[in-house]
Amino acid sequence: MEHDAAAISANAVEDRDHKFLAIAVEESYKGVECGDGYPYGAVIVRNDEVIVSSHNMVLRNKDSSAHAEMIAIREASQKLDQIELPECEIYASCEPCPMCFGAIHFSKIKRLVYGAKAEAAGSIGFSSFIGDAWKDAGFPKLEIKKIDDSGAEQVFEKTKDKFK
Repeated sequence: MEHDAAAISANAVEDRDHKFLAIAVEESYKGVECGDGYPYGAVIVRNDEVIVSSHNMVLRNKDSSAHAEMIAIREASQKLDQIELPECEIYASCEPCPMCFGAIHFSKIKRLVYGAKAEAAGSIGFSSFIGDAWKDAGFPKLEIKKIDDSGAEQVFEKTKDKFK
């Protein structure tokens, strides 16, 4: 009986992760469709409530730091009126770059869930090295989870013609 409860709990977490990651993937498409930026999306969640969802706004803002994760962290901090977000989780459509990972770390977000590997962004001209910078850094207190069947990898393939 105990084993069944653990399996049900694990399935509930998996379903929850897919739900919030799907919102981040939708944000990726939204950002491309409206011309704001590249196909990246992020969602910040606290206690199963979406605090903010955002997409890349590099093109709209003419700001190379306007990545989806950076926008989400800024907006969540403003909305919650706090600098650190230790009760929050971030769902990112793609593996974060070093800048975004640093912001996630410094904001003390407790959990990162992402869909696409950084290498997938190569189809729109981004270097795949971006995800390697933080992997062996040994940052404490951050749970990191990759979800393989999120549909996030297809975002780059489906939008690559817009970025040639």
